[in-house]
This record gives sequence, structure tokens and C-alpha cells, in this order.
Amino acid sequence: MSEMTVKAPWLAAYSDVPSHLEYSKLSMSAELGETVKKYPNYIAYEFMGKKTTYKKAFEAIEECAKALKTLGIKENDHVTICLPNCPQAVTMFYAVNMVGAISNMIHPLSSENEIAFYLNDSKSVAAITLDQFYGKFDSIKGKLNNLNHLIIANIKDALGPVKAFGYSITQGREIPKVLDHDNVILWKTLLKKASGVDEYKVKRDAKDAAVTLYSGGTTGTTKGILLSNLNFNSLGSQLEAMCHGFEPGSRMLAVMPMFHGFGLGVSIHTMLIKGARCILVPRFTPKTYANLIMKCRPNYIAGVPSLYEALIRNDYLKKADLSCLKGIFSGGDSLSIELKKKFDAFLKEHKCSVRVREGYGTTECVTASCLTPYNKEKEGSIGIPLPDMYYKIVKPGTEEELPYGQEGEICLTGPTMMMEYVNQPEETANTLRKHSDGLTWVHTGDLGLMDEEGFIYFKQRIKRMIITNGYNVYPSQLENIIDAHEKVQMSCVIGVKDPIKIQKVKAFIMLKPGIKPSEALKQEILDYCRKNIAKYAMPYDIEFRAELPKTLVGKVAYRKLEEEMAK
Repeated sequence: MSEMTVKAPWLAAYSDVPSHLEYSKLSMSAELGETVKKYPNYIAYEFMGKKTTYKKAFEAIEECAKALKTLGIKENDHVTICLPNCPQAVTMFYAVNMVGAISNMIHPLSSENEIAFYLNDSKSVAAITLDQFYGKFDSIKGKLNNLNHLIIANIKDALGPVKAFGYSITQGREIPKVLDHDNVILWKTLLKKASGVDEYKVKRDAKDAAVTLYSGGTTGTTKGILLSNLNFNSLGSQLEAMCHGFEPGSRMLAVMPMFHGFGLGVSIHTMLIKGARCILVPRFTPKTYANLIMKCRPNYIAGVPSLYEALIRNDYLKKADLSCLKGIFSGGDSLSIELKKKFDAFLKEHKCSVRVREGYGTTECVTASCLTPYNKEKEGSIGIPLPDMYYKIVKPGTEEELPYGQEGEICLTGPTMMMEYVNQPEETANTLRKHSDGLTWVHTGDLGLMDEEGFIYFKQRIKRMIITNGYNVYPSQLENIIDAHEKVQMSCVIGVKDPIKIQKVKAFIMLKPGIKPSEALKQEILDYCRKNIAKYAMPYDIEFRAELPKTLVGKVAYRKLEEEMAK
């Protein structure tokens, strides 16, 4: 390995963190079990005021695992979890792991067609979702190839008596009631099946598959990223080492969703295997987020830049005392230099002794693999590699390592590196490449550079991509959907700058000959999009064009549209 490949020894200079750590050889659920032995009476999570100890949480996981066994869920089966951050999501996630199966994590706001794709691509034999999303699954049941069981949970079941009653007469009244039928089973009914089951735990190795997270990958094509127990357990140890002053019992505001590597890997699994408390938040706005900070007094928070921007643009935290915060992490998108300065000043004004720490990562390595040290930062840098993570910068399209300060493709490797893209051997080979140094590297598709002190600087994505509110949106996917509309000749989707979301999605459409643009047609196409595109990726506007700009070789010149919108 050349001298320009950076490993964690840089940590010693800035964070008093060892460059190498020892990692658990257990499965994720078994590792959690070890934590339960140490801190049985600590609070594992709280949800809308209801607190659950580690002991009670693990008992619920074991009960669920027993019930899954009665459904015939076996080792290496895929089980789709389509839930927000709620107790049932945590319970099901670790129960699936306990019986040796693989959790397939997807966004509850995904469209019907996206859900069908995720279920079929993963060959999921079971799935769990909330009653309010049941209609989506029911509408696609004829398209599903492998699904044998659909489990329906209810938010009310995770609440205390008073709030459960309040939920029933407010939000719950608007949700159509779902009953047990055919292959549909209610959460409470499922748990009753646990009685009398003895043999249900399957011993898994740390390197065995545990989770599939869906992402556009490094090329923009939707892929299932297969991750191991080791990947997640390693991340937990790395982040504990980087979190200066972390101790069991610390409180984490878990708003980043569990279907996202950031949310699942950082806010949930890392916290739970280290004895911390997860404050589970199923849905939030900047205002409710601010209220939660003031009410729950968390020690750690994580969010996307647009969230922090919203907090300082409004008066939500005007009188807040933020001295409780020990760690504030930003990820999911680049944190601009100006926003970091403004937010750091805001924190100081509100009695916070720490500054926001930016990280960088990819789902191909679960999430963060690089983080700003707690006691040194450089303007514009995304930090230094976590323990046992290697970074190097190569000339794009090659394995040729570039000198310090020269921009190229970011490559990384370490114990959190994915196993593969599910059912995508060619894409796996394009992303995971064995170099002449004998190591296999993730080619991220991102441009950046490294300085002589090992600090990494992210520049831009090699491939075209929109980041809106922390979510990756791939224009080519949306264009394929829009182009499939019977009245559309061609479309082009771009990201438009937005002060809150960083970017918002806009579609330009050229209609088929003879079709005239109208407000009614615009609404028709938007309604069509809502059925086929996830809510977070929906175009905020459609603009009809007689012609779309083209490059010299005949491709749609999306950059010209971006330039127009930037004026």
C-alpha cells in the first residue's frame, strides 16, 4: 500500500483514538444480547413517552423470533420491513436476525410499483408494514412472486394506554381497519404464536448476510446492497471510538429512518449495542424536531444539512438550552461551509460546547466511513477515516492512485464494506474492485481529494444525481417512469436549488405530437407520478417544452436546463 493511502493512524493525532479495533464475531442480535446482560434495566428506547428497558426490549425480540419461526421463516430468507422508526420496527429487525433471516429495509412512502420491485428483487417471503400502508400492499398482491405472509402493525400497539386512546380517536380513526385474513396477520396475532416455541435461534457468523438496504448505488440504478453482521457491528465500535465522551445511558434522538444506513447503522444499532437510549421518532418536521430536543434533552443528534438549515431559519429553538448535546452529526449530503459556520455560531449562542461534525459515507459501507475529529477540523473537509478504514484517491476510471491535493475518485475499504449488490454480479464487479495492493476497494463514483494530514474533501458526484432533503434521487429512474406516460414523448429531470431541501426535483416534458399542454394534463401527469414515484422524489413542478435542449451527439442537455434554472 502506498504512502498516500490513508488509514486510521491519523486518528491518533487528532482524536486520541486507536487506529485498530477488535470487532465482534457475533450476529447483530447476539451482540445486542450481550449488551442486555450488562445493562438490563437501562432504557433501550422510548417512543412517544413510553420507555422500554433493554430487558423488556430483548424479551419482545425473542417472542417475535419465536413467532416468525412458526411462520416458517428460515435461515437466509428475506423479510421486508416497511416501517417508520417505531418499537415494532426494532423488534422485528432483531427478531429476523435472531432466526437467521435477512432484513430487507424499505421506505414506507415508496410507491406501489417500487414496493413490488423491492419484494420481488429480494424474494421476500414475509413483510411487515403499518395498517395505514396496507392498501399499497393489497393493490400489488397479484404482482408478488414469493410473499407468503404480510404482517400488519399499528402505532397504537406501541403506545401507553392514554396515548393509545388518544391515537384511536384522532389519527387512528382515519385509517381503514385491517383484519386477519388469507396471508395477512396482525402484529398482536403474530405474537400469540410464540407460545410453546423452544428452538428458534439460529447461530450466525459475523460475516453472514444480515441486511439489504436499497440505494441507487454508484451508478444510479436501484440495487439491493447486501450487508453483514460484521459491517454493522464494526460501525458501532468505530463510532463509539470517535464519539468523545460517549457512555452507556447516553440519549440519541433517532429521527433518521431505519431504511437508511445512517438511521439504522448510527441512530439505532450503534446506540443499542453500546447501551444508549434511542428516542424513536416515526415522523417529524423541523418544528417537532426542535420540540423533541427541548423535551427529551438528547446527548446526540444526527441529521441532514437541510434540517439544520431549517432550525436556524426559524425560531423553533430561539430560547433553547442546548448544553445537553455532546455530539451533532451531519450526513446524507454536503454541509456547505457557510451553513456550518452559521450552525456552529447558533450552537454556541445556545450554550452548546460542541460543534457540528460532518461525515461522509456510502450505503456500500453502511453509512459513515469518515468523520471530522472532535478536536480538529478543516474548512471544507469531511474529516478523516474511521478506525480501520482506508481511503485513497484514484484517477477516474482507473486504479491509479493520485498524489495529495489532486482531485479524483474516492475509493475506500474496511470492515464495513458491503458483501455485494443483490442479483447484480456485473454491478458488484464494477464497484468492488481488487487492486494491485491486494485489497478490494469500493469505487464510490464520488470526486474528492486528500491532503497530507489525511483529511478528505468531497467535491461532487461523478454520476448525475439529485440530493433532496438527504435522499438520493436518480433522474434517469424518474425519466423512465415519466416517459412511460402515454402522452409524453421525452422528459428531463433536474435538481433545482432550494434553501431548505438543498435541491428539489423538477421535470421538463416534451409531449407527443398532437398533444397540447394544459393545466389539466399537468395534473394528470403529476397524479400518475404519485402512483409510481416515492413521495420524497416527487417533482414539485412540471414544465412543458416544445423541444428539449440537445448535445452535439443528440443527448438531452440537462446541464443547460440546470443553468437556466440557476439564473
